[in-house]
Amino acid sequence: MRRRPQHPNKDVEQAIRFAEAHQWVVKAGGHWGMLYCPYNDSACRCGSRCIAGIWGTPKNPSHHAKQIREVVNGCTSRKKRQSAQN
Repeated sequence: MRRRPQHPNKDVEQAIRFAEAHQWVVKAGGHWGMLYCPYNDSACRCGSRCIAGIWGTPKNPSHHAKQIREVVNGCTSRKKRQSAQN
């Protein structure tokens, strides 16, 4: 399995690792890469699925990292599965 390249900004890299810890998949493309939800649920986020772009050189890296974490935490499919387990 190929390792993905490390993001040049440490805050964004930590957010990407947070997403990967929740089984999100990083693929090359877009500005630097794309994050894909492991559930791929068409009902999630009004049918647009959970996909997040990762910028290579965001204007405000810490804000971009926060946005990535919010997408992961806001995944409706993940929330449904967590509440079903509790």
